[in-house]
Amino acid sequence: MRAVVQRVRESRVTVGEKVTGEIGKGLMVLIGVEEGDGEQDASYIADKVAGLRIFEDEKGKLNLSVKDVGGSVLAVSQFTLLGDARKGRRPGFSRAAAPEEADALYRTVIEKLRAQDIHVEEGVFRAEMLVEIYNDGPVTILLDSRRNF
Repeated sequence: MRAVVQRVRESRVTVGEKVTGEIGKGLMVLIGVEEGDGEQDASYIADKVAGLRIFEDEKGKLNLSVKDVGGSVLAVSQFTLLGDARKGRRPGFSRAAAPEEADALYRTVIEKLRAQDIHVEEGVFRAEMLVEIYNDGPVTILLDSRRNF
């Protein structure tokens, strides 16, 4: 499982004309589920997102987590994080999990974040979404449950 975590001042997801998820200060998390991922991968991503110390403390050091600052998470499923563009110019997505499996594990990440008392808003699984991200810093962290990077 992969995630792109961005520290944001605000972020929102719109499907059609309807805003389906919106947060102020917090983390925008794009989540890609890989074939073969399981509950342990979802737990790894949720725990990393909840505990990442990427917010500044009173001394300006990146030392606080989203929980420490009372922030929220906007989670969006994004299978293209598993795109492989090493050959040719068109990425392949054969490593992405099937939609049913991906949705279940995406939901597991959200549930695990909520279980840690983090407010989570969501995109719409498999929908065409417009995602607005006001990256603060910018601060962007890549996570991979298989620790490939």
